[in-house]
Amino acid sequence: MDFETVMHELEALGKERTKKIYISNGAHEPLFGVATGAMKPLAKQIKKNQPLAEQLYATGNYDAMYFAGVIADPQIMTKADFDRWIDGAYFYMLSDYVVAVTLAEADIAQAVADQWIASGEEYRMSAGWSCYCWLLGNRKDTEFETNKIASMLEQVKETIHQSPERTKSSMNNFVYTVGISFLPLHDKAVEIAKAVGPVEMNRGEKKSSTLNAYNNIQKEVDKGRLGFKRKYVRC
Repeated sequence: MDFETVMHELEALGKERTKKIYISNGAHEPLFGVATGAMKPLAKQIKKNQPLAEQLYATGNYDAMYFAGVIADPQIMTKADFDRWIDGAYFYMLSDYVVAVTLAEADIAQAVADQWIASGEEYRMSAGWSCYCWLLGNRKDTEFETNKIASMLEQVKETIHQSPERTKSSMNNFVYTVGISFLPLHDKAVEIAKAVGPVEMNRGEKKSSTLNAYNNIQKEVDKGRLGFKRKYVRC
């Protein structure tokens, strides 16, 4: 299936209501408003196709960029490829749910995420922390250095309240994910979550929200979900 055909298929799947929802969350034109579930039949036909994914991502069309992440082949993507993708991620649904998710299936995931976290740029940082959430929620605990993850928890405690808004959200989610999905540091994550306390997130024109990793960890523990791991990162 070529680029033009895929774009026509995506356009046909677009819904005005979905488009409005995406725009309310930060997306802008061009976009069609395609529900992610509606993309699955198309993705099954194409499977992995990195050249096509690159064409779609380069359009700047939100739906095409999202679909690019679905059909990308992370194992053949280089750091330069991921850097180019994060450069194009103009809001959090791209940085955290397309680029970070795609990166999480690559062998270079931790190395790239570490650089993004250290970048000082809001969406790079957000994607870096989010990538670790996807990694910790999917890979075996033995694939991570406990001391490194512990140090990252301390970094959250010291910097979260002064961080950019989207980065705050990803950092908060990191503490929560460690607390639920990385058993060696469950107790430390709970301790950090208590120390951090509520995190206020300014959402621009929308009402500000309050994040609380400690409360969310306890809810999941009460449900018996301690040690939870996803079978897949990408759908």
